[in-house]
Amino acid sequence: MEISNCTRLLRRLLCGGKQAPWRTLCRRRGDCAAAALLYRKHGDPARVLRCESVQLPRLQERSVLVKMLAAPINPADINMVQGVYAILPDLPAVGGNEGVAQVLEVGSQVSSLKAGDRVIPRDAGLGTWRTAAVFGEDSLLPVPKDIPLLAAATLGVNPCTAARMLSDFEDLKAGDSVIQNAANSGVGQAVIQIAAARGIRTINVVRDRPDFEQLSARLRTIGASHVVKEETLRSPQMKDLFKTCPRPRLALNAVGGKSATELLRHLQNGGTLVTYGGMAKQPVTVPVSALIFKDLKVRGFWVTQWKRDHAQNEGSVNEMLAQLCALIREGKLSAPACTEVPLQDFREALERSMQPYTSTKQILVM
Repeated sequence: MEISNCTRLLRRLLCGGKQAPWRTLCRRRGDCAAAALLYRKHGDPARVLRCESVQLPRLQERSVLVKMLAAPINPADINMVQGVYAILPDLPAVGGNEGVAQVLEVGSQVSSLKAGDRVIPRDAGLGTWRTAAVFGEDSLLPVPKDIPLLAAATLGVNPCTAARMLSDFEDLKAGDSVIQNAANSGVGQAVIQIAAARGIRTINVVRDRPDFEQLSARLRTIGASHVVKEETLRSPQMKDLFKTCPRPRLALNAVGGKSATELLRHLQNGGTLVTYGGMAKQPVTVPVSALIFKDLKVRGFWVTQWKRDHAQNEGSVNEMLAQLCALIREGKLSAPACTEVPLQDFREALERSMQPYTSTKQILVM
């Protein structure tokens, strides 16, 4: 569907921003529709995604009608559309794994949610790039309405990933340090802020770029202790850095290849390298000496699997979200730099999200 057609479709389906037409239509006829970014085959997102009208199913006893408010474009979303992610929904599928929605109506047996609540997806693969949807009650998690919209829209993936990695692999105390690459990513910015709130220093590695000084200043503004270029990891400057900062016990790798190996070199004995991404599309190479003489540990982390492993223990998930929301209220955790893009302009947002040296997250707003 062309962009102009998508715009007309959105105007027709959004009902002028009012909630009542959706409620009335679904209750009387059970055939209301939503605009959605749909893909019927895997491939280049710019080519396979189309803005289409999708029929919403009739509201069932344990289902929830929601209006999507905002949804980010994350690397995992791109990989899923490309068909190269660990989990792939059945086709045709709606893109997007993260976002925030408002509950419009609930089924007669729904007990945990009510109209007016804000919710985020419990798991990946829900399909958030759409104006409205009917989801099962157990596929949604409530979030407070008093946190900013963009913070809520980006809460479920990056901050959760950062929080778990900072807590689950090393017993970090105030004064300890963490080193990470891709520090300007959504996860990287969350790591900086959560660590700063705990008194943990961060050594933040980013690729060299024309606006390095501006990026460095921005990361320091949100709590970064040190910001260095990839090339600096292999220079004598690191010895000077470690005169005032302890060697890190934890390294967080989203890149792979040589970058990951350099992180390993700077860990203190017994430290842990956690890999949660592979942007370089190169393997993590671990020197034998790092394992034998430094007793370093090499682990992986995927927040989707963590959530699934804790699906029967809602207390741990709710506690994590409550802690993150508390940091947001206190002004200690904010959404990454974002660019809000109307849903009908999704192609522009996709193009920007896949450009190198991207420093802002694209957020689709409905």
